[in-house]
Amino acid sequence: MIPAHARPPALGLVSAAGGPALFATGGFDRRPQLLQQEAAALAALDLQALRRLRARGIPRRTAVHWQALSRLVDPLDQARAALHDDGEARHRRAGSQAVAAVLANCRSLHRSFWGWTTWDWARLCSSSSAKFRAAQELSTDTTVRPYLIALGYLLGGFADFQHLGNFNRLHLAQLVFGAPAVEEAMNEVAVVADRWGYRSQNREDGRYRLPGVLAQALLINRSPRLEDLSTEGFARLHAHPATSTRYSAGFFVLQKIVADLGHCRAPIRLGFNHAPALAGVPEPWAGYLQRWYDTSTLTVNVRNNIRTNMAKTGRWLAAQHPEAVDPAHWTRTTCADWVAAVDKMAVGDYVQRTDHLHDRLGDPIAPRTKSHILMGTRMFVRDLQEWEWIPRRFDPARVLAVPRSIAALIGTDPRVIADEVWAKLLWAGLNLEARDLPGTSAGSYYPLALIRALALTWLFSGLRSDEISRLRVGCIRWQHDGQPIDGDSREVLAEQAVCLLDVPVHKTGTAFTKPVDPIVGQAIDAWQALRPAQPKRLDAKTNEHVDLLFSIRAHPVAKNYINRTLIPSLCEKAGVPTADVRGNITSHRARSTIASQLYNAKEPMTLFELQAWLGHRSPTSTQHYAKITPNTLTRAYTEAGYFSRNLRTIEVLVDRDAVASGAAADGQPWQHYDLGHGYCTYSFFEQCQHRMACARCDFYTPKDSSKAQLLEAKANLQRMLVSIPLTDDERAAVDDGQTAIDALLDRLADIPTPAGPSPRELNGPNLLPIIEVRQGNQR
Repeated sequence: MIPAHARPPALGLVSAAGGPALFATGGFDRRPQLLQQEAAALAALDLQALRRLRARGIPRRTAVHWQALSRLVDPLDQARAALHDDGEARHRRAGSQAVAAVLANCRSLHRSFWGWTTWDWARLCSSSSAKFRAAQELSTDTTVRPYLIALGYLLGGFADFQHLGNFNRLHLAQLVFGAPAVEEAMNEVAVVADRWGYRSQNREDGRYRLPGVLAQALLINRSPRLEDLSTEGFARLHAHPATSTRYSAGFFVLQKIVADLGHCRAPIRLGFNHAPALAGVPEPWAGYLQRWYDTSTLTVNVRNNIRTNMAKTGRWLAAQHPEAVDPAHWTRTTCADWVAAVDKMAVGDYVQRTDHLHDRLGDPIAPRTKSHILMGTRMFVRDLQEWEWIPRRFDPARVLAVPRSIAALIGTDPRVIADEVWAKLLWAGLNLEARDLPGTSAGSYYPLALIRALALTWLFSGLRSDEISRLRVGCIRWQHDGQPIDGDSREVLAEQAVCLLDVPVHKTGTAFTKPVDPIVGQAIDAWQALRPAQPKRLDAKTNEHVDLLFSIRAHPVAKNYINRTLIPSLCEKAGVPTADVRGNITSHRARSTIASQLYNAKEPMTLFELQAWLGHRSPTSTQHYAKITPNTLTRAYTEAGYFSRNLRTIEVLVDRDAVASGAAADGQPWQHYDLGHGYCTYSFFEQCQHRMACARCDFYTPKDSSKAQLLEAKANLQRMLVSIPLTDDERAAVDDGQTAIDALLDRLADIPTPAGPSPRELNGPNLLPIIEVRQGNQR
């Protein structure tokens, strides 16, 4: 006896809206046991002869045992007659062989098909056509299996298609409902799909029909009418075991189309931001954590990150401090132990799963990760205290602060892509073609115009991936001399047109407008001209229904498309690796690269200008993106003239005759410092305080004197360069001019010169000759 819960429903095929039954089974004798005469007839029948008789249409009265099997044969014949085919002989023969296969299986199972379970029908239909033919006692035509599945669907309510492998669901739906009914549903779907930009999978009529998905939806819903695909009907579809991962995305698209037709509500995709179950987290820590997650007003991503880190804390508490699994029992000692544990933590410690960590398992976590864990702990404990869920025992900002040893390892470090690699990526983006993109035989999933606009926006705009995916239709505006212009004015656009990009509300601020290269605007305009009409979509940040720019088939481009598909394609076309010494080339690294290039340009943007262009709230954030290149730093250092500002090189003339003859020992000058306007013979010139005012000093010889001319006429002079360090006053005199010179002369007025008298005693002029200090030879 088959238990009641294993039996199929009393009704066979009924419309989901409660309309008339397409095939009702309530009038048949549905006892699951085989009657004695039925078992005897099945045992006596030669199934090979039975197949031949049924295939040839020999009247049932010519067979001795047909009357005994009428309770089984009549429903099979009526179900077979209810199927929709073209009536060809091979189809009639296939239907008869399917009926014979059912009767043979009744003999094997010793019960009627009314008592078969789902697995009984699945085993009879087999997991593939090849296995089905091999399992039959006789050679079986390939058309038999669809008829057998259809009989199971009508008589046994069998719809667990996941056990049957790959088969033509559209053909099955046409057998059950009729080709006109299925075609009508397909046409309704095609109208909306065409309007949204789905590519054709039927090259003859140019319509995208979602054939397998729609056919399976109609079969599981047991109705060929789209009106019967209600919101509850789609809920049953998503919960049905035959709805595998392969069909889940298709059902999501189908529900959007049916919702546009007004038959159901639009689907809600949870995406990847759903919170996983808290495995291994003790109570009451898990309860507080979930309550905090449901109460906090932080963004979903931030809440998920803190929740994951606090789950680690809960597992650590269970292992090290079971007395403190209640947050109300935390003390300063618990906080100190947690800070120390975070400082020593390794990858894989206290996590829920480790299968994705691979070679990183056991490595020390990064300083920035430690900082994020402690920051999450501070926010979590602070909120519990502020909301008065736990008593305030300590200040989380102090006892859970990041240790100085960890904070010292965290600094601004933009991961800039090398100039030569970035130049190749720019070339690849500007020359992107359809063959450069991965895809099926039908081409890339997204239109080429969309991908080109997306690539150039990433390469030139310096936007985050979230900002790119949330750009809106009409985000490009053109200006010339501060006046708006039409994007079709090619004459103006060819000349000094300014392209402005409207950036939506983003991570750190409100919406703003920034100038971008005109090539970005031209690519976006080209895509907007081809973009199919799309339904408005809710912007999660602003809660507005907006027209997203990069949207096709009623869905925006995936946020990870740039990292997962676009960047590898550009790298392959450019002939560069997808990673460098700084890690993988990601969408966010373009932001750092563009910012650094603008900061190091020949006419660079200032830090505040770059802050406004990037949309940062403060210059501190901008410093994480703008990095001064070594070339720029070298040029700035050279132009600053640090060495030359502190050391001045002047030419010295050495009289070799005076040295060789011994006259130098008797006091005759032999060393002459070329000051530009004269010569100084003072041997300790670098120590003289009057180097900026030498006139009327006994050691000074003007160049217009006869003595200087005789010196220059000597043939045996050796010239050399000497670096003279300058004092602060002398540097000021050189750099600042007349005011500093006057101040220097006033200070030296009473200081003796190397000859003895002071400048005041020498009664010199107010403005004494000044050394013309230059680099290199003074001649």
